[in-house]
Amino acid sequence: MFGGALPFAPSALQRLTDERYRDYEKLGKLNVAVIGCGGKGYSDMKACKNENIVALCDVDSKRAERAFKENEKARKYEDFRVMLDKEKYLDAVVVSTPDHTHAVAAVAALERGLHVFCQKPLTHSVEEARTLRMLAQRGRMVTQMGNQGTSMEGVRRACELVRSGAVGEITEAHVWTDRPKGWWNQNMNAPTDVQVIPKTLRWDLWLGPAKHRPYHKDYMPFHWRGWWDFGTGALGDMACHVMNMTYLALELGIPTAVEAKFEGGTDDSPPEWSIIDFEFPARGDNPPVKLTWYDGGKLPSPELFPAGALKNGKVPAHGTLMIGETGMIYSPTTYGERVMLLPEEDFQDFEGPEPYLPRSPGIHQEWLAGCKGGPEPMSSFQHAGQFTEAILLGNVAIRAGERIEYDPGRLLVTNSEKANRYLRDEYAYGYRI
Repeated sequence: MFGGALPFAPSALQRLTDERYRDYEKLGKLNVAVIGCGGKGYSDMKACKNENIVALCDVDSKRAERAFKENEKARKYEDFRVMLDKEKYLDAVVVSTPDHTHAVAAVAALERGLHVFCQKPLTHSVEEARTLRMLAQRGRMVTQMGNQGTSMEGVRRACELVRSGAVGEITEAHVWTDRPKGWWNQNMNAPTDVQVIPKTLRWDLWLGPAKHRPYHKDYMPFHWRGWWDFGTGALGDMACHVMNMTYLALELGIPTAVEAKFEGGTDDSPPEWSIIDFEFPARGDNPPVKLTWYDGGKLPSPELFPAGALKNGKVPAHGTLMIGETGMIYSPTTYGERVMLLPEEDFQDFEGPEPYLPRSPGIHQEWLAGCKGGPEPMSSFQHAGQFTEAILLGNVAIRAGERIEYDPGRLLVTNSEKANRYLRDEYAYGYRI
């Protein structure tokens, strides 16, 4: 099967990696600060262990305790704004906070001329995604969004296959995930009881730019993804992973229309599930593409797949299917680690194009090398900003409750005033982008 053994020697991949990245690992160490070091930021911090971790910031000293102990010499902060003001010799910043504080922290770092690695989704709102993209474009900062599939072989090989015309023109794609089921709840109303704030937590700083509300354990440390004010639901969490292969390979840009079907959902919380149609216009010689997203356990029809392509005839929990004129490109994985051509029997002897995209040493290492003068990371804010803007329009369509028609040039939904309210966030005093 094509998706099993690579149709070219592993040494070719090794050269594509080594030739572009090996020299940068020998250069001097960066001074790195991590914002949100107690959660996902802990693993991001560990990925930067060969650099100088000079400052750590977290609003919850208990969750950050492990990171603090492992970096005793690093200066400790609760407020990233204070940290960025006091630390005069930083080179780079990692932002690993909940979605609603990504943009305010990343903007503050970019405005100080610092390189930024930011977890996915890049931002909480459409406008924020555009802002970060423009800021990064104006400066010389090296940026990277933390959707690690971008650095994996499957995604990069899929790009080469699509762009070589391996399955002809692609006009239809399906992308799906099982989340949030089993991970966090959605379709909720905000709790009405007031709970005691833990002594180790600065709740005001955790809220950050979001409007004030009483502390409740249902909001954090993880379940914030199921609340509109803090997270972006299953779409925001997982599309940056699962949709990435299709978006990169087809160079989709921004959709001009989005329509969502869903069940449940409140003013406070995303729906139980959604199926979202994104309509992307033609790009040069490439035709328009309709991409359908499924979450909450909804799946594309098994009938879309050739006979024998699905294990036990069942669509897997996560995946990607791009349908072309002469075949399909399929990945039954979350991050696009593995890719195959369908129908399998039609591609038994297919060798595919020679690999030409650089193979990554890893999502963090790619960014760190870029900070030291290496190649621009593939998931830089130029890609990630546009990608996140496209994704979050799905949430705009959900919250508006109607099909939206979008003019990216004006950052405007042209057929719904209600929808325009969800393109941007309002910020509490002391925060801005």
